[in-house]
Amino acid sequence: MTQIVLCYPTEPWHRQQISHVLSEIQVDAQIVDAGQDGVAEALLQGPEILCGHVKVPVDWERVISQGTLRWIQSSAAGLDHCLTPPVINSQVIVTSASGVLSNQVAEHTVALVTSLVRSFPEFFRAQQQKVYERRPTRDLHGSAIAIVGYGGVGRRVGEVLTPFKTRVTAFDLYPVDPLPGVTLRHIDELDEALPEFDIVILCIPLTNLTRGMFNAKRFARFRKGALFVNVARGSVVVECDLIEALQSEHIAAAGLDVAEVEPLPRESPLWDLPNVIITPHVGGQSQNRADDMTNFMCENLRRYFQGRPLLNYVDKRQGFPIPSQQGRQPTRIHRSNG
Repeated sequence: MTQIVLCYPTEPWHRQQISHVLSEIQVDAQIVDAGQDGVAEALLQGPEILCGHVKVPVDWERVISQGTLRWIQSSAAGLDHCLTPPVINSQVIVTSASGVLSNQVAEHTVALVTSLVRSFPEFFRAQQQKVYERRPTRDLHGSAIAIVGYGGVGRRVGEVLTPFKTRVTAFDLYPVDPLPGVTLRHIDELDEALPEFDIVILCIPLTNLTRGMFNAKRFARFRKGALFVNVARGSVVVECDLIEALQSEHIAAAGLDVAEVEPLPRESPLWDLPNVIITPHVGGQSQNRADDMTNFMCENLRRYFQGRPLLNYVDKRQGFPIPSQQGRQPTRIHRSNG
C-alpha cells in the first residue's frame, strides 16, 4: 500500500478529495495527515510521497537511506525546506507549488509597492501621533520597475503591474516567454541595468547562487531614492547591508514580507526605520490556499501514478522548475499498491 504524508494544513474534505482521486485511478493508499508536529516521525515510517512545506528539523539522510520516499510535492514555491544534500543527491522527484499562490503574492506585492509609492509608512506614523499633515508622494504610473525572478510569482507580478502604465523589466536565468508589456532580460544583465529602475522587486528562489545576492555592492548600484520590495526569501538579502542603504536613504523605502531570520528579531533596526513596511511572510496567505494546493496535488497525483509528466518538475541542483524540464516525464516512477 502506498503511504502519502501530508504536512500542509488540511480539512477533512481535502483528504477526502485526495482519497477520491486515488480511488478513481485505482491506487490503494494510506493518507497520513502528519502536520508539522508529526512530519519528522512520519517520514521515518517509509512513505512514498510527501506533500507539504516542512518547517521542522528532519533527518533527511536517514529518510533517504530507507529507499522508500519517491516524490516530494512542496506546498510552497520555495524549496529550501527540502532541497538538502541527501534529497538533491537522491533519485527522489521534487515538484514545487510555483504559481499556485501567485495571485496572492502578486496582490501582496502590489499592496507593498503602492504603499511605498504613496508614502504610507509616513502617514501611518503620523496617524499614530494624530498629526494631519500632507507629505510628498510619488506616482506609480510611469515608473520603471525591475522584477528579479520570472517564475510563477514574478510572471504574475509583472502581469498585474503593467496595467498601471509602468515600464516593467524582468530578469531571469531563463529569459523565455515574456508576457505582453514585460521586457525580459538575462539575470547577468541586472547589475548594469539596476540604475535604470525606480522600483526593484525580488521574486527569486533561495538557492546557493541567490543566497546573499543583494548585498552592499549590489545596493550601491540602485538608483538613489529607489524603492525595494522583497516577497521572495529573506536570505537572498544581506539584511545589515539593506539596513545601511535604508539609513543612508540611498534606498528610499522598503516593503519586506520576508526576513533573513524569521520571526524578525525584536532587536532588528528594521522595526524602527520610518521608511520600512514589514509584513510577517504572509504574501501567500489565502482563505483558499488549502483548496488550491489540494487541487494541484490531486492533478500531480494523477500524473504520477499514470506515468505522465509532472507539473513544476524541479531541477534539484538549480533549485527550481526550469522551462526546459517542464513536460518532462519523471525518470523514476514507483507504484506500490499492496
